[in-house]
Amino acid sequence: MARAFTPKVVTANALVEGDAVYLAADGTWVRHLCQAELITDEVRADARLALAQAQPTVVVGPYLADAVAGADGPEPAHFREDFRRKGPSNLFHGKQAERAAPQR
Repeated sequence: MARAFTPKVVTANALVEGDAVYLAADGTWVRHLCQAELITDEVRADARLALAQAQPTVVVGPYLADAVAGADGPEPAHFREDFRRKGPSNLFHGKQAERAAPQR
């Protein structure tokens, strides 16, 4: 018996900034996972990944990541993707700087 398809998002890293980015339903790259297209069909997932792979001047390393539907859009299904969406692991840099101010 074939396994059921697990919903996915297309993710990569922005070529210039290096941030994790996600492919939206309109084909643009967004920086917040909740704005990504949640893909529930394997054929569409493969097509969207091919679209991402055809943009080497925009993104690097595109791949399909497991996701689940959340109240505000896709949510990560694995801790690795949760970690990636929060930005660099060194505090107060990139996306993390937007959430908290450095402690003195």
